[in-house]
Amino acid sequence: MITLVIPPSPFLLDERVFLSLGILRVAAVLEQNNLEVEVLDLSGVSNFLDVIRTHAQRSPSRVYGLTATTPQMPSAALIAHEIRRVTPSSRLVLGGPHPTLSLAALKKEYVRGRAFRACSELAKLFDCVVAGDGESAILEAVRESPGWYHQWMDADDPKSPLFLTNARLNDLPFPARHLVDLDSYHYTIDGERATSLICQLGCPFGCGFCGGRASPMLRRVRTRTTANVVEELRHLYTTYGYKGFMLYDDELNVNPQMIPMMEAIRGLQDEVGAQFKLRGFIKAQLFTPAQADAMFRAGFRWILTGFESGSPRILENIQKKATRDDNTRCMAIARGAGLRVKALMSIGHPGESRETIDQTRDWLLENKPEDFDVTIITPYPGSPYYDEAKLDKDENWVYTYPGTGDRLYQKEVDYFKTADYYKGGPGDYVSYVWTDHLPSLDLVELRDGMEKEVRRHLAIPFNVSSPALRFEHSMGQGLPPSILKKSERAVAV
Repeated sequence: MITLVIPPSPFLLDERVFLSLGILRVAAVLEQNNLEVEVLDLSGVSNFLDVIRTHAQRSPSRVYGLTATTPQMPSAALIAHEIRRVTPSSRLVLGGPHPTLSLAALKKEYVRGRAFRACSELAKLFDCVVAGDGESAILEAVRESPGWYHQWMDADDPKSPLFLTNARLNDLPFPARHLVDLDSYHYTIDGERATSLICQLGCPFGCGFCGGRASPMLRRVRTRTTANVVEELRHLYTTYGYKGFMLYDDELNVNPQMIPMMEAIRGLQDEVGAQFKLRGFIKAQLFTPAQADAMFRAGFRWILTGFESGSPRILENIQKKATRDDNTRCMAIARGAGLRVKALMSIGHPGESRETIDQTRDWLLENKPEDFDVTIITPYPGSPYYDEAKLDKDENWVYTYPGTGDRLYQKEVDYFKTADYYKGGPGDYVSYVWTDHLPSLDLVELRDGMEKEVRRHLAIPFNVSSPALRFEHSMGQGLPPSILKKSERAVAV
């Protein structure tokens, strides 16, 4: 038996919103190869170590495979230690964004430093660490072979046979959603029960704060055919009754076939006699009226985009490639097509000051998005902010954007223990970064004040009963009833 584990994400207000599709694709590949597999979905489970302990004692698996984003690493490390303690003969495999980003950072590290330490810690805890695409790598990771232990598998190399091509991506089985408790997930779009799917992988842009800019898996765009996407939508509608869909691609409109895909999605609805409700992400400077009209006809009523800042200098420091005017034009195009916009903003970039934060606030007030959020950035491994930072005399990491000379200071974060930098509810934000103009505490105070002011002026409530509206751009993610009672599942709100 191979047990795949989705760790909790206690940093989210609600963990039962979006499925962890990557590990469910891995599960589907294992099933396709006639391997016995189960999924322990620990999202929102407060006593997750009790669940792992019970499983390992009653029915230990030959292989435990964990996925982890960087904020999930504290939970993933605790789970791995518990499995190792209870059933030391089981093999532990780790995949997902965090090991991928860590190895990408290591490849750029000319002198052994924090990326080397991060990768070394992973190799100590896990028998096999997969960086990059896991769908083919998992078949190698679970097989018996001499020298298997304590090795990295680099599926983040386009020259590797483990790296997914467009053709291979298109041939993959749909995620094994039947292995989790779909009914425990409660995402809706305009009142319609909804779930997520991914039509393409990767974003080609190089934003300085974004993890994965050095990772081909996350940087190279790989697309599925329109026919394959439509077939998955049909499967989700006919098998599970879903009529709401969150297309969780990084940027839908980097695909040159986006408009034909929208037309095909509209055609599917006409064929089955249903009306779908959709949401998805777009790149502001690439957005056109034709794209907006096609999205509306396909059933989109909301789009989300990372405008990030209202400050021209910050947009330059980010290397966003979209100007303030581009972002304003995107808002106008969406409105003209009847699309509502959720503006995804962030602060704490190199050169951030009270003036640049005021400019972000003013842009929101002028353009009046229907919803928004504002986060404080944290440099992840694999992002320029992390990879290109230098240690100063005070033992702080400092990233300098060469175009302006603006700097970002970073406190070292132990990703095995700390996750409170990622999101947070009102009053719960923590900043591990600061600039020449603003200390960490001021960034938190200004973030909270800006959100409160903009929500008041635009009459956008923070709806704690529907946390999904706040956390849709997270890297967000049932258990057998014999293992987990409903009373043991805790969701923080």
